[in-house]
Amino acid sequence: MKVYKVGGSVRDSLLGVDAFDNDWVVTGSSPEEMISKGFKPIGKDFPVFLHPETKEEYALARTERKSGTGYHGFTFYYGKDVTIEEDLLRRDFTINAIAQDDDGNIIDPCNGRNDLEHKIFRHVSDSFHEDPLRAIRLARFYSYAHLSDFKISKSTTDYVKKIVESNELSELLPDRVWAEVSKSLENKNPNNFFEKIISLNLKNPFFKNLNSTVCDSSPSKLIRWCELQINNSFLLGKNLPIPKKLQQSSNCLKNLSMISKDKDSSDQLSLIYAIDFKTNSELIKELKVLPNLIESKKYISKLQNKINEADFSILAKFSKEKVKEEKDKIYKDIISQL
Repeated sequence: MKVYKVGGSVRDSLLGVDAFDNDWVVTGSSPEEMISKGFKPIGKDFPVFLHPETKEEYALARTERKSGTGYHGFTFYYGKDVTIEEDLLRRDFTINAIAQDDDGNIIDPCNGRNDLEHKIFRHVSDSFHEDPLRAIRLARFYSYAHLSDFKISKSTTDYVKKIVESNELSELLPDRVWAEVSKSLENKNPNNFFEKIISLNLKNPFFKNLNSTVCDSSPSKLIRWCELQINNSFLLGKNLPIPKKLQQSSNCLKNLSMISKDKDSSDQLSLIYAIDFKTNSELIKELKVLPNLIESKKYISKLQNKINEADFSILAKFSKEKVKEEKDKIYKDIISQL
């Protein structure tokens, strides 16, 4: 049994960048042996385990063969005889197909260090196009500051085109696509991810209405998603499993973007209820940094302050049937003062 550090953590170390996560590959072992050593199995398609102490992921070395469509269309072999070199040869890009053993020795069968030096994304093998998720992952790598100026080799670009033409992007699990979006929104340059989605022609079917890529006015992942939505007319994510909190926040922004002093008081009243200023007080504070609200920011702030100052405790003396009517009066009075 031998353990190797692999993938992005080795790549980033060679680039002089601190890695957030470590991935490990184990050769010469079996699921039974890993479990006997206290590792917790978590892999559904192939043996992946959590270290009993560090909780980092350890995968048995494996080879893979295309057997269907989409991300899950593969069969795997993970016998004790699979070498680290064979495991590296199934990976996406040469710069990710590098391993390091316990003694610090580098295993680099695909000459990934040379591509790191020349800042090139190059596929490992002709099987690159068999996994359509790799095209989305390629776009995601551009959201990292230390990879944002890399070029894509001509042959790899051709394989991305082949993925697009195969229509296998539509076979991807939405959860897997959203995972790439989510990671990109957390990185230094989220705009770059969406720019690559457009330039590499990866919009269908998950990014159909993506036209504007600007989403970096805030460091918050949630606010970035909201900004991306408002810049694309709130038409993104229909085919993706957007977390409820992000959906609610972008809906709040949509309503905020429609409110203004010039609107009819009845329309403003409907928007005030939809926005829910008290519940979403902190969210609104964050959303107001967005350039999209620059013209209405002062009005929104005044409205928010007046609502926070208002005494809603008087509603307690009214019957349930009358509460809504009296609450409307409070809000209309606030609107009339602005």
